Amino acid sequence: MTLKITRMAGQGDGVADTPDGPVFAPLTLPGETVRGEVIDGRMEAVQIVEPSPDRIAPLSPHYGDCGGCSLQHWAAGPYLDWKRDQVISALARERIETEVEETVAVPAGTRRRLALHARRLDDGPVVLGFKARKSWRLVEVTACPVADPRLVEAFPALSRVAAAFLEHPKSAPTLHVTWTLDGLDVDVTGVERRSGGLSADRRMQAIRVAREAGLARLSLAGEALMMERQPRVQFGPAIVPLPAGGFLQAVPEAEAAMTSRAVAAVKGARKVADLFCGAGTFSFPLATVASVLAADASVLGIAALKAGIVSTRGLKPITAEARDLFRRPLTPHDLKGCEAIVFDPPRAGAIDQTAQIAGTKAAVVVGVSCNPQTFARDARVLIDAGFRLETVTPVDQFLWSAHVELVGIFRR
Repeated sequence: MTLKITRMAGQGDGVADTPDGPVFAPLTLPGETVRGEVIDGRMEAVQIVEPSPDRIAPLSPHYGDCGGCSLQHWAAGPYLDWKRDQVISALARERIETEVEETVAVPAGTRRRLALHARRLDDGPVVLGFKARKSWRLVEVTACPVADPRLVEAFPALSRVAAAFLEHPKSAPTLHVTWTLDGLDVDVTGVERRSGGLSADRRMQAIRVAREAGLARLSLAGEALMMERQPRVQFGPAIVPLPAGGFLQAVPEAEAAMTSRAVAAVKGARKVADLFCGAGTFSFPLATVASVLAADASVLGIAALKAGIVSTRGLKPITAEARDLFRRPLTPHDLKGCEAIVFDPPRAGAIDQTAQIAGTKAAVVVGVSCNPQTFARDARVLIDAGFRLETVTPVDQFLWSAHVELVGIFRR
């Protein structure tokens, strides 16, 4: 079939509207004429008959095969506008109208975290890469324009590290690699455990190769196997030890865009709550202007936050508590005295915690989210309780993907 692409779907595929329903065509753009075989509403082996003037040359040599960066063929202006439109549409579904600012862009080559899958090829060598689009097939990656170049330079050494974790045929290790102030931190997951996990010989091999590669730390599902240097990260004025396998924003520039807006919004408050605080991404910047009550389910994250408190001078007081906010959300009583609240939940949102926030006397709430749909759902709860959603700022943390982060400022 030859079809005209009229719009972009939420996952980044072009859409041709036909009498038989929408047809999704990957790696296409609005306004393009495309041709391919249509199977169950999806076009395969897409050929671009008439390209859009917004089509540009992709930077990655793995474009089209690798499942990441599927929008790098789109010029920056319309691409960023589309991300903003995704936020506007999500809010509209909850009948919310507000000012949605221009999308904050991040440069290529700045992502400090990657999840690299490792597999052994039939002829023996171990390769690292990402999954192909709509497939479990591994695409070997030798270059990645979104990643910090220091991560890319480490790919050969990381392949040797990965080889130690391929002891059993069913093992499918994933290397969660983070660039820290102290070098590479690698946490490995997906190792076959039905045969008892890694043997002692393989553990020793992994440790030896990790040391040869100069890794700061190597861990297996959060359990440290080797630590030459404690990996640390900086949150505002604080230097914080990163827990093995702990959460960290993927791009420092995106993190800075979100934290600066949160701090600006709460200025004037004497006490601020930071919910789903992790190791203190927002807590430490917030503590430059107000005392902070921080809470998160991660015991290790809270321990790291407390270590950062001890080693940092000049902050307002921070009180940190390990607490599962999905099972035991902080109540208005718990949040008494908090004049502002910041919350940054996982993709599922925080509907129960948001309902408790709605019952507080906080005048300002800052919602940070990686899912505009669940943010809009939670925002509706706050708006119905008397808050006004003042502004929303989309942030393009995951460059050339369909994902969009955002910061929303509520006041009453």
